[in-house]
This record gives sequence, structure tokens and C-alpha cells, in this order.
Amino acid sequence: MKGYMILFLHAHLPYIKHPEYDEFLEERWLFEAMMETYIPLIMMFRKLEKDDVSFRITMSITPP
Repeated sequence: MKGYMILFLHAHLPYIKHPEYDEFLEERWLFEAMMETYIPLIMMFRKLEKDDVSFRITMSITPP
């Protein structure tokens, strides 16, 4: 019997605009998520492709 596993990634960060502040927490969340999640994921996907590992992924990202 052959089985399949589905990996569905859902990425959501709240967007709250604070024009009265130069820096705010939500902006740091975005950069932190990019550095600690999205970029490492992309690097891993590239490594899998380079190693000829067949994979499929679904990822939903909500707009900021």
C-alpha cells in the first residue's frame, strides 16, 4: 500500500499600521519571520531540488 503525506504551511502575521511610530513590534515580527522561517524554508527547498528529492508543498501567505 502506498501512502501520501500532505504538508500544508499557513503563514499569517497580523498587520497593524502605526504611522505615529518609527518602529513598531509588528514590523519586527515580519523581519523575524522572514529570517527565521521563510528564508530557511526556501534554502531547504533549493537543497532538496539540488539533491533530486521529489517534493510538493502548499503554502498560503496572507498579505501584510
